[in-house]
Amino acid sequence: MVEALVISNFVLWLIVVVLALLVFALTRQIGILHERVAPAGALQPTNGPKVGELTNEMQLTAIDGSGHRIGGSETSDLASFILFISPTCPVCKSLVPTAKSLAKSEQARMRLYFGSDGEDLEQHKQYVKDLKIEDYPYFVSEALGMSYQVSKLPFAVLIGADGTLQSKGLVNTREHLESLIESMDSGIATVQEYVSSQMDSSDSEYATSAVEQSS
Repeated sequence: MVEALVISNFVLWLIVVVLALLVFALTRQIGILHERVAPAGALQPTNGPKVGELTNEMQLTAIDGSGHRIGGSETSDLASFILFISPTCPVCKSLVPTAKSLAKSEQARMRLYFGSDGEDLEQHKQYVKDLKIEDYPYFVSEALGMSYQVSKLPFAVLIGADGTLQSKGLVNTREHLESLIESMDSGIATVQEYVSSQMDSSDSEYATSAVEQSS
């Protein structure tokens, strides 16, 4: 009886040790996969103005009556970050605080704008109040959305101080918003393009190394 208990305890401890080793191995593998997974940047549509192109100047009136110039060749001190949202978009509502936080951290070089469309101005005014974005220009302009071919929300556009389109895309997270700013800093249109260039660079280095070793 005692011998059976000892054997069973030994087997149980052996199983526990094996399971612990498996968990450790899986955790390590997850870490490796996490490093290899490409960052998820904003999804950039192929239609509409292209990144790097000079944008058309638009004179717009915000919902509070203030006038603003968006785009164009006339240089500005700040870049323009336009987040397109809608009162009927639940994801937009959750993303607005993130956009405000990001705008504050980048206020030295860009200004945040909000764009939308629709005929019910009172609904938009209440929307602005609910989101506490009274301090940011809010445009109710179908023409603004059409000029950048905005078909799905939330959508963001980043126009450089020189009037060129720096980046654009569908955004659902802070990472997506930050990827647009990173595109402006790096000069690479999308995160996907950056990953592709890195892979091409790695392949080129591998090929060069292989040639050197063979010679």
